[in-house]
Amino acid sequence: MWVYSPTKPSAPKVPERVEMEAQTKANQLIETVLKPKHIQPPPKGYDFNYIVDLDSKWYRHYFYFCAKYCSPGPNALSPFFETKFSCMEFVGPNRFHLSFMRHTGEWIELYPNSSLEECLTIIQSDPLFPP
Repeated sequence: MWVYSPTKPSAPKVPERVEMEAQTKANQLIETVLKPKHIQPPPKGYDFNYIVDLDSKWYRHYFYFCAKYCSPGPNALSPFFETKFSCMEFVGPNRFHLSFMRHTGEWIELYPNSSLEECLTIIQSDPLFPP
């Protein structure tokens, strides 16, 4: 049976200037606020996962904030793993949809159509966006 299946509108191309600006401002936020707040040395004999690094990266028109964890336990599958905790989806000139990763692995969009500065302020202050 034939069924109408419209194509999805293509995502907007991220201008190089926006990529560089977002990367620079995110790295500044990570180095000055997020790392001092969330990266702490583990106690002796600590066998649970803990954060060892924070970074950010672009993938297509999505900009992710990532946390690298150390997994020191004796049953660890790998000594390190990475997880994404915040996502900014580029939707237009200086406009992003901001989402956080729920504990179930689902992205939840809370702040649609926000500016870059608004997104970075929210990531810094909103308790739903921790690494």
